[in-house]
Amino acid sequence: MARKSRKNQEQAAVTVMQEPTIRAALYIRLSVEDTRTNSISIETQQLILDHYLESQPEIFVYDTYIDNGATGTNFHRPGFQQMLSDIEAGHVNCVIVKDLSRLGRNSIDTGYYIEQYFPQHKVRFIAVTDQYDSDNPNDVHAGIILPLKNMINEAYALDIGRKIKAQQRQAMKDGEYVGARALYGYLKAPDNCHQLIVDPVTAPVVRQIFEWAEQGAGLNTIAVRLNEAKTLSPSHYKKSIGQITHENLLGNGNWQTRTVAKILRCETYTGDLVQGHTKTVDHQQVQAGEDNLITVRGTHEAIISHELFDKVQAILDQTAETAKKRQVTPYTPNPLKGKIFCAQCGKALHRQRNSRKKGDDVYLFHCLTPSRVAHDDKLCKGVLIREDRLIPMIMDAMRREMSAELEASALMQSADSHAEERLVLSAEKKEHELEIQNLRSRIRGLYEDFVQGIIDKDDYFLFKTQYEEKITAQEAKIAALDKAIKSIEQDAQRRRSLCKDADLLAQKPEMAQELIDRLVERIEVTLDKEVRVTFRFQGREE
Repeated sequence: MARKSRKNQEQAAVTVMQEPTIRAALYIRLSVEDTRTNSISIETQQLILDHYLESQPEIFVYDTYIDNGATGTNFHRPGFQQMLSDIEAGHVNCVIVKDLSRLGRNSIDTGYYIEQYFPQHKVRFIAVTDQYDSDNPNDVHAGIILPLKNMINEAYALDIGRKIKAQQRQAMKDGEYVGARALYGYLKAPDNCHQLIVDPVTAPVVRQIFEWAEQGAGLNTIAVRLNEAKTLSPSHYKKSIGQITHENLLGNGNWQTRTVAKILRCETYTGDLVQGHTKTVDHQQVQAGEDNLITVRGTHEAIISHELFDKVQAILDQTAETAKKRQVTPYTPNPLKGKIFCAQCGKALHRQRNSRKKGDDVYLFHCLTPSRVAHDDKLCKGVLIREDRLIPMIMDAMRREMSAELEASALMQSADSHAEERLVLSAEKKEHELEIQNLRSRIRGLYEDFVQGIIDKDDYFLFKTQYEEKITAQEAKIAALDKAIKSIEQDAQRRRSLCKDADLLAQKPEMAQELIDRLVERIEVTLDKEVRVTFRFQGREE
């Protein structure tokens, strides 16, 4: 067997390391009308797309974007909007859906994305079951079929939407449970998906939550107790019994105060079915108001009594009323929003204000993990640091890092030295360009010699090939010089920018906020109050 050359091995390695040319976004949408059938569930759509990709090894999946329970009549959907952001950032150049209706059912807007937006952004669009691929030049029917399908989908969406809403309202009045999944504490009856039955595993947890609330435990206290007891949160419990199969539908696994509050406010635990609390407006779930509620008494077994429920509601209402009466002073703007994290657990630090009767309020950054999960040696112990002490530490780190960057030899060159180096490289580039002109002139002379019979065909092609190889070599040298010139210009610009920011930091401390916003990437605080700052300009390779 012939031994591969080192050159071929290096070329092969380069090929493996190349960025994939087709970077696909898999878009999956499950709408309200889809919940009555498994044929287009999130899992089913995923399987269809996975099967399609098995025969398309050239396609690299950048990410999967899911909108669960999203209407197809508008495009104000979180998953879809995130996909558009990644397209515009250059991360995605191909969009794959199960069929056209997954993209949307509004014919005008859907047509805009397929016929204008995707082509403008050089994005390939594939609808698998509709057998549509915008990269297929032989699809002569696309111009006719696509608008037609979009119109059909839009008409279907309008019709089915009205029917489903009417059917759901009537089902509610008949005492049928219409939710996609049973609420925590209940299961759906095996022989009737509209009938709730008590879940023997989670119903005791619901009772315990109400009893704690009756005894005066606050929402956060209850959440802490549940987490310390390692009680599965509702979403993770539903995953454990197979009701939730997709990771995107799961929370972080911890009980939250809002989850506890939702359970405590749910009258359905008394055995009365209360539905219609929310409605969908522009893809957002909003409160529908008391007039929209439909209550049917005694539809299922109660987990708690009406008396206990009423007592807890009175306690919650009183707590809320007391909170409203407190004088609320607006928080000052958070100077480190989105930038400060716990070095131990990686979670964002919470900003809290401690009010003082005398003097200014004190702001603290602290980690919420210890208040949400059990105290364990393996878990975060909690980070706490005052803002007025943290900011100066960040500014000191900024001064040190700027000084180090400016002292680096590559950045210490004067403007004159940068200009001189650019002139030298530009002159060298000009020499190579002249050499290319000379070689091209020789090639033209060769052809004339061949036509006049001075040289034969073999000599013509021999010399022509040699000249062309020399031209290629000269072009490579020019490309390297262009890169070097660009690097010099970027270094000069970088130095100028750093010098300007360093002067600003020294002369105008009040500009600290602006500098933090612009220069700081991430801040981590340790238990010992050590501050680690990552700057945007650190280790940057231009």
